[in-house]
Amino acid sequence: MGNQVTRIVLPYQVYVLTHSTLAIAALTGVQLVPLLLLSLAAGSLADAVDRRRLLLVTQLGLALTSLGLAFIALQPAPPLLAILAVAALGAGLGAITQPARASATPRLVPPERLPAAIALNQLSYQATSIVGPAIGGLVIATAGAPAAYLLDAVTFAGVIVGLLAIAPLPPIGDTARPGISAIVEGLRFAAHRRVILSTFVFDLNAMIFGLPSALFPVLALDVFRTGPAGLGLLAAAPAVGAFAAALLSGWVSIVRRTGRAIVIAVLVWGAAIVAFGLSTFSFGLALVFLAIAGGADVLSAVFRSSLVQLETPDGLRGRVTSIHVLAVSSGPQLGDIEAASVASVIGAQASVVTGGLLCLVGVAGVVRLFPELMAHGSPLEARSRAPG
Repeated sequence: MGNQVTRIVLPYQVYVLTHSTLAIAALTGVQLVPLLLLSLAAGSLADAVDRRRLLLVTQLGLALTSLGLAFIALQPAPPLLAILAVAALGAGLGAITQPARASATPRLVPPERLPAAIALNQLSYQATSIVGPAIGGLVIATAGAPAAYLLDAVTFAGVIVGLLAIAPLPPIGDTARPGISAIVEGLRFAAHRRVILSTFVFDLNAMIFGLPSALFPVLALDVFRTGPAGLGLLAAAPAVGAFAAALLSGWVSIVRRTGRAIVIAVLVWGAAIVAFGLSTFSFGLALVFLAIAGGADVLSAVFRSSLVQLETPDGLRGRVTSIHVLAVSSGPQLGDIEAASVASVIGAQASVVTGGLLCLVGVAGVVRLFPELMAHGSPLEARSRAPG
């Protein structure tokens, strides 16, 4: 929840200080650089150390970055460079924590329950994604940005308690030392498993062209004219749809054509984003289409994550997950840069619509490039048919 609050406050604060969509793009850029530099190394680290201990360290560091942002926001004239620097530090810590967190899940549940566990995790995440942005918008409107950052810092107490309740997660069997060779081994594995590689490309296509979240401050303030509260609702709407889809996702474990399910989900996502961009005449209708997009996105995430985790052995899971995280995390960042940059030329609404259309075109291209994805079935089904 706290993370969602900060994700709302940062671009809002930058836009209020500068009134520039390019400044929002700069914010996204400084968050993207450490993500690109550290994610793969973080995956090799997650395969070599106790994942719980690594998570404890990074979460404490993220709590301190939230406190730093609160201190900066309390200044009479918050310096943009300081905001960007702390945001970059937080992005770096986030890049380290994500592979360890995602690769820990298969250690906590049996393989046949992994899709349901991932769906349950998405349900929890989307629930806080609804609450977080809504609270963020209200806190900005009533108490200002410093209070929102402080709220984020306080929520890390819950994270630490949760981690302490989990048993240690040391590596299993022989482990590769963190470094270039370990990273290359993970990259080679992912490259040779084309069906895994295709999920990364699919997500990048959907997020780079179809995710307009960087434009939410512009749309809320200048198009819909709904202010900070409207900004919170725009950010929360995809999470509402995702929450509903995750809540009704008990059927995901019986889906056998996971590749086909991924394709359909991304098509729905792109079409919903186009419809959102065309609905600027009605704030309520725009929220509905964002909710539909969020529902499609969470189902795509469940199917993609399940495929990657089930196709990867534990000794490589941190590294392969880091590639997955790199795609999942850098895609929205690149999408923010794309959306904000295009909006500076043709306007926010046109940027949203063209991005959604390019996403749909990209789906056709990825299916053509990776035809094996459409035919891919559940690894669990193959195991159940294997002799013995």
